[in-house]
Amino acid sequence: MQESTLIEKFHYQKNFVYSVLLFQQLIASGTHIIAKVVVKDIDPVTLTALRSGIAAIGLLLIILIKRTKFRFQKEDYKSILFLSFLAIPVNQFLFLLAIKYTTPTNASLLYGTTPAVVLLISLVTGKERVNWVKGLGVVVAFCGIFIIVFERGIDFSSEYAIGNLLLFVAVIAWALYTIQGRILILRYGAFTTSSITMIFGAIMFIPIGIFNVADFDYSGLTIGHWGGLFYLAMVTSIFAYFLWYYALGRIAATKVAVFSNLQPIFTTILAIVILGQAISTVFIIGGSIALAGVVLAQFG
Repeated sequence: MQESTLIEKFHYQKNFVYSVLLFQQLIASGTHIIAKVVVKDIDPVTLTALRSGIAAIGLLLIILIKRTKFRFQKEDYKSILFLSFLAIPVNQFLFLLAIKYTTPTNASLLYGTTPAVVLLISLVTGKERVNWVKGLGVVVAFCGIFIIVFERGIDFSSEYAIGNLLLFVAVIAWALYTIQGRILILRYGAFTTSSITMIFGAIMFIPIGIFNVADFDYSGLTIGHWGGLFYLAMVTSIFAYFLWYYALGRIAATKVAVFSNLQPIFTTILAIVILGQAISTVFIIGGSIALAGVVLAQFG
């Protein structure tokens, strides 16, 4: 009876983590569309500084209210600084810079390659064992993503070349953030790790963005702009990052990363809802293949 209870508890916790990841990917997918709209009127440097600054202030308030005390081992200081650098100056800034030159669907596609990048880095560094089932699941999911993306007419011509290249660097940074962060999560927890990297990352970006923030003309911003900024700062930078690290503390990095394959699907669904686009047969087929790949990878 006791063994049966433990098994049921394990499956319940695992299913809960999967639900968290699905919700996290929905939030992340909305980020592509919102960022594309907001970055038209707020330059990437200013937007990154405002986004990270508001997120840092929000996290500091939460820390003060919870009276959280951070205690880190000295050998982890370098890792914390490295993760902070990856989180804001590299990943968030390059993402906002890139989205100005490319499309939200392109962004969702490239972030959908996160599992492949994590898998490759994990294999090279020996962080995680990669079996054929897990690898096949990633490949199948990735094939489904490509079916959807190319059906939507994704253009990798020179017009988007700069944006796509910057996005790929941002994806590499996100993959490293995923892999390296798991070590600290297991030691200090998801909230502590995500909070400290967000705060330090915002501090690192101050020398880059302080003058842009000071010189920017805020008079032309609408409620929509501020709402988008709030979403990017509070919902994505705080809540979505925490959910990502929460999952990383409970299942393997490659299994967490494979959920990024869902971003193009969710982004397209949001575009359908917002823009009134019709769902095609090819989209249904590609989405089904991608979901099958995600499930297959979990059995790895």
